[in-house]
Amino acid sequence: MAAGTGGTVKERTLFGHPIGLSYLFTTEMWERFSYYGMRAILIYSLVNYLLLQPTADSVIGYHALKHLIELIYNAGRPLGPQPLSSIIYGNYTSFVYLTPVIGGIIADRWLGQRNSVIVGAMVMAVGEFTLMAPQLFFLGLLLLIIGNGFFKPNISTQVGNLYKPGDSRIDRAFSIFYVGINLGAFFSPLICGSLGEAYGYHWGYFAAGAGMVIGLISYLFALRTLPQDRAGRMKVNKEEKKPLTASDWKATIALLLLAVPGSLFWAAYEQQGNTIAIFAQDLTDRRLIPGIVDWQIPYTWFQAFNPGFIMLFTPLVIGIWAWQAKRKREPSVLTKMALGNLMMGASYLVMIAAMNFTGAHGQVSWLWLLAFFAVITMGELYFSPIGLALTARVAPPQILSMMMGVWLMTSFAGNQLQGYIGSYFSLMSKEEFFLMCAAIGAFAGIVFWLFNFPLKAILESRANRDKPAGG
Repeated sequence: MAAGTGGTVKERTLFGHPIGLSYLFTTEMWERFSYYGMRAILIYSLVNYLLLQPTADSVIGYHALKHLIELIYNAGRPLGPQPLSSIIYGNYTSFVYLTPVIGGIIADRWLGQRNSVIVGAMVMAVGEFTLMAPQLFFLGLLLLIIGNGFFKPNISTQVGNLYKPGDSRIDRAFSIFYVGINLGAFFSPLICGSLGEAYGYHWGYFAAGAGMVIGLISYLFALRTLPQDRAGRMKVNKEEKKPLTASDWKATIALLLLAVPGSLFWAAYEQQGNTIAIFAQDLTDRRLIPGIVDWQIPYTWFQAFNPGFIMLFTPLVIGIWAWQAKRKREPSVLTKMALGNLMMGASYLVMIAAMNFTGAHGQVSWLWLLAFFAVITMGELYFSPIGLALTARVAPPQILSMMMGVWLMTSFAGNQLQGYIGSYFSLMSKEEFFLMCAAIGAFAGIVFWLFNFPLKAILESRANRDKPAGG
């Protein structure tokens, strides 16, 4: 650090942002490598191996879990491997977003953000390695759910804590942070997926566990560059110990209302790792150039398309918003989120169109999936990082980690619905299934746009409350 005028200390920066953002970027990149690496092979290991006999009988808790799922989701009637795997997948991907609410509360009141991230990373690493043993598979999933609850809300909160109130860089910071998420998510299917396809799924889970260990080490190096932990700040910042004001309550209620249509986004979006992954394996012609280059793209690699497009499209989207802002035509936060849902719904119209171009074996060109991922990714960029930034700017400081967990909990409800919807993939025609997903996106987009009218003023005044005069 260099001394500034008047004895002040200059902020250490890299590319115009606090140096701590780079470390958090790296930590989250490796954590997402771990998560998306295991997610890239999760549905395949369930459908192709774990839920088939005789392997299923050796998995501890399989029969009890199967009976419970059939009782809750199918009125006690038997479920085949695909519907059962979809519901297990949906429950896993939903509960990893429910536990952050609890983890956020624990961090706010007792453990603090730093210790929570360390605990979460350690538990998740153990969980990934546990998945290598088929008999302990469900225990491994449980450990990942618990660990993510400590890790997820507290790493995101620390990004917001790097910036002073009213700092306009925070929106760009979350977009940059989002690139870190997707850099890890891009390479993980290529590495974990390839290992899983070629040498057995347990080696894919091993690679995911190794990635989590690297993420933990990165975070330990980051500690010296991060702002004081919220638990420590609350001891010296009396503002954060005050009870919630009327404005605080309005902002909190607004965020809770937005969580409802936000859940619908994830219900259709998260089909990527579930039914779309199965579509890539069974119904996609994966030959690179049929008749010329007949090498087949590994089916797990399709999970890298979305994060790859995110890295490609993020600078474009940020540039579009900057261009619109200069002309005072940038859409409101809620309009951006509405557009994100509409684009996500449109991606499934691409899949409907693809079904009209099936080949002799009932398969469609992999280029249709490329187009699908391009459209759904653009929708994601208009929705997901905007929701994180909005929560960081609007939520009362006394309950910031908890509200970050609440926003992440939209993925809990969405993934619960996603798993249930996905169980119909093998029971409905593909056109009907994709039309259902498109309708969900369209409905959520309309609801977000309508929320502009009652909530826009509340959210914008709250987000701008700390900006200096004339800023």
